[in-house]
Parts: sequence; C-alpha cells; structure tokens
Amino acid sequence: MTKVTMTVNGKSVSGDVEGRTLLASFLREDQGLTGTHIGCDTSQCGACVVHVDGVAVKSCTMLAAEADGASVDTIEGQANADGSLNVIQQAFQDHHGLQCGFCTPGMVMSAAALLKDNPKPTEQEVREYLEGNICRCTGYHNIVKAIMAASGQDVTAIAAE
Repeated sequence: MTKVTMTVNGKSVSGDVEGRTLLASFLREDQGLTGTHIGCDTSQCGACVVHVDGVAVKSCTMLAAEADGASVDTIEGQANADGSLNVIQQAFQDHHGLQCGFCTPGMVMSAAALLKDNPKPTEQEVREYLEGNICRCTGYHNIVKAIMAASGQDVTAIAAE
C-alpha cells in the first residue's frame, strides 16, 4: 500500500492505495466523488475526465499514486461557491447538452479545459477537442452549442451534423 495525499476540489485528502489503484477509483471509492464516471477503462470514452494540476486527464488511465501531491478538480467542484451551476453547467442545461447524463461530467470537464486554453473556440475547434469524449445520446450538436454558448458566442448559426 502507498499513502497518497492530494488536494481534491480545494480540500486536502489522503488515503492508502494499492499501486494499481486508478485515480478514477480513488475518487469514486475512497472519496465518494461518484460524478467521475468510468465507462470504458481504456481512455476511449472521456466520462472520467478530471483536471490534475489544471490539465484535463482521463482518470481511468492515471494511477492514484501519480496524482500524489497534485491538485485534482472533479465535476463536484465545478459549481459556483453558492452551489449554483457554473456557466458551462448552466449552458449544458439551457441548450439541452445532455440526455442520460453519463458522459456529462467528462464533457463539462473537457469543456472547461478547452475554454481555459481557448476562450472563444470555433465550432470546428470544439468538435475536434471533444473527439476523446463519447456521447451515445445527443449526437453532439447540443453539446457543441452549449460549449459555444458558455464561451459567450452566438449559437444560432451552429449547423446540426
């Protein structure tokens, strides 16, 4: 067992983990943060995206020990301080960017990383950035609209694909 300590959503946490424990499992099972979903275990679906030291990572392919000493942000830490939805979460709600909700945490976390690095992405840039995230329900159109809206851009001209 290895002791890991990290800051998760602004709070210091620690735990003893086996060397093979994935960050996603540590967050879900040890910390009770079940918003980080595990959909594939092969880094294909993106449902497990979290931010480690400000970088979007797929937590199903990162060991918890690799995050020792890091700052980790999950979907549970994305709301505003008063508990209201942040701008990206609100845009997903307003523009129907979710259906079953399974991929939504990873999509929101990916969107946050994109908008941090590129505050005004084009529609094509959003679509390309989301290539590592799979949604089986929406066809991505409303997810793209939501991310564009969260960036403050007009979404009326976004074409359905």
